[in-house]
Amino acid sequence: MTLRPTPEQDGTMTGHTPPFAPFEWMIAWRYLRARRAEGGVSVMTVISFLGIMLAVFALIATLSVRSGFRAEFVDTILGANAHVTVYSSVHVDDSGRTSRVIEDYEEMAERLAAVPGVTRVAPLVKGQVMGSANERNAGVEVFGISQDNLMTIPRIVEPEAAQGDIERFTEGIAIGSGVARELNLNVGDNLRLISPDGARTAFGTSPRVSAYEVVYIFTAGRYDIDRTRVYMPFEEAQLYFNRDGVADEMEVMVANPDQIDAMRSDLLRAGGELAMLWTWRDSAGSFLRALDVEDNVMFVILSILVLIAAMNIISGLIMLVKNKGRDIGILRTMGLSEGSVLRVFFICGASVGVLGTIAGVILGCLFAIYIDQIFSFVNYMAGGGVWDPSIRGIYNLPAQLRLEDVLKAIGLSLTLSFIVTIFPARRAARMNPVEALRYE
Repeated sequence: MTLRPTPEQDGTMTGHTPPFAPFEWMIAWRYLRARRAEGGVSVMTVISFLGIMLAVFALIATLSVRSGFRAEFVDTILGANAHVTVYSSVHVDDSGRTSRVIEDYEEMAERLAAVPGVTRVAPLVKGQVMGSANERNAGVEVFGISQDNLMTIPRIVEPEAAQGDIERFTEGIAIGSGVARELNLNVGDNLRLISPDGARTAFGTSPRVSAYEVVYIFTAGRYDIDRTRVYMPFEEAQLYFNRDGVADEMEVMVANPDQIDAMRSDLLRAGGELAMLWTWRDSAGSFLRALDVEDNVMFVILSILVLIAAMNIISGLIMLVKNKGRDIGILRTMGLSEGSVLRVFFICGASVGVLGTIAGVILGCLFAIYIDQIFSFVNYMAGGGVWDPSIRGIYNLPAQLRLEDVLKAIGLSLTLSFIVTIFPARRAARMNPVEALRYE
């Protein structure tokens, strides 16, 4: 008869066993795939897996949408609006009336352009007027700007969609697609602009009505811009708004818009003693801060969702430990150490967390990548109107898949899964084999 060495002699189940030995993985795998009739908890394992997967998916999907929304919003702000607007405080002009116009706009433009970090300075003439065409009326905001400066605005020169020829800007006006849609205009049509501040006569000020050919229609990607904005040649705008030889404000673009606050003092000195600034952060800062708060709140809420999903692992492991009490007693009497038992059940719970996390990451990444197709399907099933650009400001639901967001979701899920697994695993490791086998 051949005598086999005991576990203590061959070192397979002693306290000297290296952590996470192959036999520990084998036992854990047998427990995970065991049917309920054999004392396993396959149903709870599946539920735990699905819970972790859906929670991680929801976390990545939400973070990617929030990141995409913020990136799209900021891009449309910086791509079609001034990074800094320099305007004049109220002063008394030569005729004794209060005014905010900039008379030395060419000299001011040169001084502002010399500030380090400034990429472009454009004098503007601005005004709000009534647009009329095809028996329709709509309020529009006119920007008087030179063609050279207009060609440097990214969202206008390279819009999401465009009609006409921007090279013909000096022959007419450029309008947003929302204005064109509201007034039923196409390239080549005439748009009448009606300003209440027109020609001054002995009988008072009469409204000014002028018609301009639409030579270019753009879609900048922001509803409020496309719905109201009209670009007019600078000299024509000076004539139309009675701004002969002056400008209303200076549009300044910088190389690094995120560092605009550090440039305030230099820009104010270049603008002169009457200069005042209005940056893109001033106009959109409250909204961006609200987005930051919402991002933090959503992350906390979804983290709780991941924690709840991880709690299913505890339930499943507690049931597994209870069902496998006899096995634990036998393994302990065979020489299996407390550490080995702890690692066996830790592997059981951690494996569910890892696999659920991997599946959730895959689903979340696919959602972010194919969000346009998914959104189109949802919009089709709902009969349209799911996304209102007049409320959201942008036309589509964006998503930006960032490595930082994916790593945050993975780290949170795995950390919670590993932590909640330790408690039932320690309970199994500390089980007294005598008590476990007393009634067997």
